[in-house]
Amino acid sequence: MAQIENPFALEQPLKLSICFTETCNLACQHCYSDCSPDKAGAELSSEDWSRFLDEIAELGVIYLYIEGGEPFHRPDFLPFLASASGRFLTEVRTNGTLITPQMARYLRDIRVGIVLVDLFSARAEVHDEITGVSGSHARACDGISSMLQAGIEVQTLCILSRKNVADLQGYIDLADRLGVKTAGVLRPYPLGRMKYRWAEFALSLDEMHAALDALRLPPGMKLMQSWHPNDGNSCWQMAAVNAFGDSIGCAYLREYVNYGNIKRVSFMETWEHPLYRDIRSGRVKDSCPSCASSQGSHGGCRATAYAFHGAWDAPDPFDKVLNRGVDLRVLPEWLLQPHPKPPTATT
Repeated sequence: MAQIENPFALEQPLKLSICFTETCNLACQHCYSDCSPDKAGAELSSEDWSRFLDEIAELGVIYLYIEGGEPFHRPDFLPFLASASGRFLTEVRTNGTLITPQMARYLRDIRVGIVLVDLFSARAEVHDEITGVSGSHARACDGISSMLQAGIEVQTLCILSRKNVADLQGYIDLADRLGVKTAGVLRPYPLGRMKYRWAEFALSLDEMHAALDALRLPPGMKLMQSWHPNDGNSCWQMAAVNAFGDSIGCAYLREYVNYGNIKRVSFMETWEHPLYRDIRSGRVKDSCPSCASSQGSHGGCRATAYAFHGAWDAPDPFDKVLNRGVDLRVLPEWLLQPHPKPPTATT
């Protein structure tokens, strides 16, 4: 069993991410979970999720991040969210298309925390092409407006790609016009449908940084991004469970690890899985020399490190200092297999 060397690593998680469902009312070209409108029979039931909330509350989890799929597409989500919001600090990621003014007021009344809405472009035709559903851009914007009017904090998220890089500033400006104060620009991950369409979406590292560097933030706007090793790097404190009950550590590790299923073992048994402990230890082969104040982890995202290098202790190629010549537009061949595992993996 790996010793946890990271001084910031926790004995049990404070933050937990769940994929409530892999159903969705959209058909995004780059979906990380390959979602569909119909519920898979193996997804956790309402009762399973309720028991899990009890379990993690007893562990002292204080923050719950909920995504899908599209959580609001599953009929039993609202009772679950009401229960969760009464016990944890909650954030919900949604495509925004199912948020009506009435729904927004309900979310306010149950005291949901931050709601994050995916906006893939300021241009409706680009957003709708990516989601596969005409009108989804307008409905997402309406959902954002309804929640802001209800007094809910809304943040927007945009996965940066070749399809929207030309109008990234337009995305920021649209968020500002809607009244959003925090806009996120996210790196792409080679998961689900995205990895099979990587050539359509992927940019070089220089292209991504050029787009970010060119952004002009309106007064009062905060930008979230995920390229530097310190940006949202929380392997040492985070946990994640998918819609089927598998403990996966992080949503972006969904295709690479499975530490055990919460229907069969306690969550803490999965937390002590040797690989999970090893990833939390923070050991990396190469570090960022400008990251002395980081949260105990200098090597960046473990998911992209593993995807491009096939090793858990490899550097994150999305960081300019740690890239070492990796062409992010080209995926390793092993990654395109149904159950990807690099030739030298020892997981």
